[in-house]
Amino acid sequence: MNDLSGPPFRADHVGSLLRPPELLRARAEHEAGRLSAEELRRAEDAAIRDAVRMQEEIGLQSVTDGEFRRGSWHMDFIYQIGGVTKAERRLNIQFRSEGGTVEFNPTAHQISGKLKLEKTIFGEDFAFLKSVTSATPKLTIPSPSMVHYRGGRAAIDESAYPDMEAFWDDIAAIYSKEIAQLHQLGCTYLQLDDTSLAYLNDPAQRAYVTSIGGDGDTQHLTNIKVINAALANRPAGMTICTHMCRGNFRSSWMAEGGYDHVAEALFGELAVDGFFLEYDDARSGGFEPLRFVPRGNKRVVLGLVTSKRAALESKDDLKRRIDQAAKYVPLEQLCISPQCGFSSTVDGNALTIAEEAAKLRLVVETARDVWG
Repeated sequence: MNDLSGPPFRADHVGSLLRPPELLRARAEHEAGRLSAEELRRAEDAAIRDAVRMQEEIGLQSVTDGEFRRGSWHMDFIYQIGGVTKAERRLNIQFRSEGGTVEFNPTAHQISGKLKLEKTIFGEDFAFLKSVTSATPKLTIPSPSMVHYRGGRAAIDESAYPDMEAFWDDIAAIYSKEIAQLHQLGCTYLQLDDTSLAYLNDPAQRAYVTSIGGDGDTQHLTNIKVINAALANRPAGMTICTHMCRGNFRSSWMAEGGYDHVAEALFGELAVDGFFLEYDDARSGGFEPLRFVPRGNKRVVLGLVTSKRAALESKDDLKRRIDQAAKYVPLEQLCISPQCGFSSTVDGNALTIAEEAAKLRLVVETARDVWG
């Protein structure tokens, strides 16, 4: 459990950053076979150094590598778990934005064998980040729930897992081992990204989970139990938070609805130190569900600044919203951040790197005004 001087910080951020044009070009050259893996990694190293410098200069106390080595916030991790393979079919996912529907067609995954951890996933990536910053390096990884959520029971080979309890036990054990190995590399600030815990507030998403062999009404309880099992032997001195949003792809979203369906179990039972919560618009509902957050040193990071649009929020409006949230959670337990990352996939949201920096600067300035 963290104390109130450590992470998550008063001004924090979710993790992913817009990829600079030179890195996008390098990725395209690599995919075309004109740039080696070593040359691509050197391009990534250079871009990450620049991104770290930007975060430090803005005044953020925690920095990430922007997820610059990933194509997707979660699948680049999940495909490195032994027993997970790419399926032949593609998914047709419908995101929504103010302009209409945005289609996303990623490759489906399946659990084709017993799950195992063959190496520390993102271990080398974290070690590089730690070597190039004097701030607190934060690593973001998808939560255990995400290995299951997209395909459900239907994507898990019954010859590998005839019993779902064995699947959940194995995924918890893999994460427990991964967390221990990351800590050995010096990781003291880890974020488990879990869209499921926000999606499941939407009745349409609960119906989807039921359609793929689960129980949409109780899936959040299973997910919380599995995350807690993964954290049962967590290393001392390691802050672990979760981030949840309702979809973030090219400035579009998937789900909507306040946190009411999951709030009591989420805030009362999930054994994390902090909750990064999407709160940038009416889709996220009100602050009333925060009444279930225990008093003490668990922090709530209010995602009040949108990462989906370039327009800069009013600092006075942000302060008013922090005051509204403080009616349900003491002000000393609150922090502020953007509502999500700026580039959950390599595509990125519809704003510029300069506009992204302005958003992060606004977060830092607002936090200084509110908490000193």
